[in-house]
Amino acid sequence: MDSRRFDRRGRRLPKAIKIVIAGGFGVGKTTLVGTVSETKPLRTEEFLTDKSVGVDDVEGVEAKATTTVAMDFGRITMKDELVLYLFGTPGQERFWFMWDEIAIGALGAVVLADTRRLADCFPAVDYFERRGTPFIVAVNCFEGSKRFELDEVEMALNLGRHVPVVLCDARDKESCKDVLVALVQHAMKTRKQPRTATV
Repeated sequence: MDSRRFDRRGRRLPKAIKIVIAGGFGVGKTTLVGTVSETKPLRTEEFLTDKSVGVDDVEGVEAKATTTVAMDFGRITMKDELVLYLFGTPGQERFWFMWDEIAIGALGAVVLADTRRLADCFPAVDYFERRGTPFIVAVNCFEGSKRFELDEVEMALNLGRHVPVVLCDARDKESCKDVLVALVQHAMKTRKQPRTATV
């Protein structure tokens, strides 16, 4: 049976894939989704106020004035055969309860990391490891931050060879596309491998 879908004119519809963009507070999730989305992205950003003092850790991202309070959403078509729907998670711990809803049905996830605050990506890494969701880590290269070799970042993250780590610039569309392609390839490869029983 042919599982492909067609529109009213008999044209084949592209396959829709859900991707989650996660990571710590201020790492560039909203920027990545907005950079790569072919439609105007949905953003749920609010201004940081004095009420978040002592609640949100802004060390290293002191200039940040807004924060995502629900999710970001965007879409990108890849080669007319594949449409990626991007769901960006909120980064602060107080909004983590929404991750379960956002992650349902996702093919995989991009965990964005910032070498200035590398530990902030670990909750997202742990979350996707526990769920068994294929993911990659994309190190967002912020302007003015110290640059590290990829093997240095891989060593610091201690993820093992099964999780790809790539460098990116969340402000650059081609860089973001490369990250998404790397994730889809990794997720497809991971899902084809037989699962081993854990004791």
